[in-house]
Amino acid sequence: MVDGSKTRSATACAMVIFGAAGDLTRRKLIPALYNLAKEQLLPRDFAIVGVSRTDFTSETFREKITEDIHKYADGAVDDELWSWLVRRLYHVKGEFDDPATYDKLKEALDKADTEHGTKGNYFYYLATAPNFFSVVVDHLGQTKLACETDSSWRRVIVEKPFGRDLDSARALTHELQKTLKEKQIYRIDHYLGKETVQNILAFRFANGIFEPIWNRRYIDHVQITVAESVGVEGRGGYYEEAGALRDMVPNHIMQLVSLVGMEPPVSFEANAVRDEQAKVLNAIQPFNPEDVLARTVRGQYGEGAMGSEQCPAYRAEPRVAATSKTETYVAMKLNIDNWRWAGVPFYLRTGKRMKERHTYISIQFRRAPKVLFRDTPVETLAPNILTLQIQPEEGISLQFAAKTPGSVMKLGTVDMEFNYADYFGKTPSTGYERLLHDCMAGDATLFQRADMVEAGWAIMTPVLDVWKALPVRNFPNYASGSWGPKEADDLLTRDERRWRNLES
Repeated sequence: MVDGSKTRSATACAMVIFGAAGDLTRRKLIPALYNLAKEQLLPRDFAIVGVSRTDFTSETFREKITEDIHKYADGAVDDELWSWLVRRLYHVKGEFDDPATYDKLKEALDKADTEHGTKGNYFYYLATAPNFFSVVVDHLGQTKLACETDSSWRRVIVEKPFGRDLDSARALTHELQKTLKEKQIYRIDHYLGKETVQNILAFRFANGIFEPIWNRRYIDHVQITVAESVGVEGRGGYYEEAGALRDMVPNHIMQLVSLVGMEPPVSFEANAVRDEQAKVLNAIQPFNPEDVLARTVRGQYGEGAMGSEQCPAYRAEPRVAATSKTETYVAMKLNIDNWRWAGVPFYLRTGKRMKERHTYISIQFRRAPKVLFRDTPVETLAPNILTLQIQPEEGISLQFAAKTPGSVMKLGTVDMEFNYADYFGKTPSTGYERLLHDCMAGDATLFQRADMVEAGWAIMTPVLDVWKALPVRNFPNYASGSWGPKEADDLLTRDERRWRNLES
């Protein structure tokens, strides 16, 4: 987003992973650190301390992580580079609520300072269940492991969910801020590690073609789709508690809304960017109970087929109640009450077991006047659509009209497409590399601030309240392998619009 010569560098430090024996560590965090090392973006003075309840020694932990890196790395592992990284890997066994664990952790960090020159700079990654967030931070405070000095810094990365509703989000912030300053808290959303998400700001504000037309005068509406082809993948217990709305909308999707909708910040300094994001979230029109009924849709997948594979209904998944009312799909219409976006609806949807896995933002521009074509065979003018695709492939496309060859005036729709992998080459990425590097460098731009988290929950809490008061009666209401329930199509049809479905 900025000139690389002015990008902040990661400083000497140690990373502590609470929950180091879990899937997140082996599948994402360690491969991300390896990729950073490969790109020479890790500081030379670096160490990793894993904390878990698993009975690992540092040596057996290294052996297990070595086995895992060969399984989850995107490409061949360089033995020399991995040897350098794995030598900096330690493990502390203990319960997260046991003071003795933190005494052992302090010993391990002292060793890292001595042997690897980490200089007392530590950042803690809470890859734990949410109920341990405040427990861990409280113990870090009691043992002075969270205390910064003039010569050393301490930071804490918190994984979502940041609460279950507005009240619990505020309570979590209050608990964390008993020990930490807000600038020490890095609330992570791995979606913001995606290149296309980061590129939204560059695309909007670095291009004189698009910046002047990014407003209500030229844009008809915005669609944000986060479609997943998988089901709950053995996470039925978690999903029964969370549901699609809590899992995706207040965090991932609200971040995308804020980046698309924000005003130009005065700089790319972290708080300047987040100030503008917060303003957009606070400008979203609140839902009253009637709005919830008219402008939101919930769904739950039933049986269906994904290609040749037959898929069970959500209610048949492990650890899911046979009469579950939990939503696996959400769609809604948001209105933003500010000068730039007045009258421009933002349509959001996310769901499990949808036809294809795609995350993308579609900006549909207003149609051109048809008056010029009134005496030609052209009957309608298609709108221009700008699509920012985030996953599985990252890229940008622009749809526009062009005359088809021939002696008669006929128009066809064509696409100009930019694909990151084709243009810049494929770079191994888990989505966490940029975020971990930014934390080491003290750049919080891509991390959520407390007021942003609370704004996201403030928007969604009325929806949760109405849905709780009025349980659905028609679940399941969409088949696995479809694009979601008919009610979601009706949401746009009432506005004489339709969802843009990307298909391979």
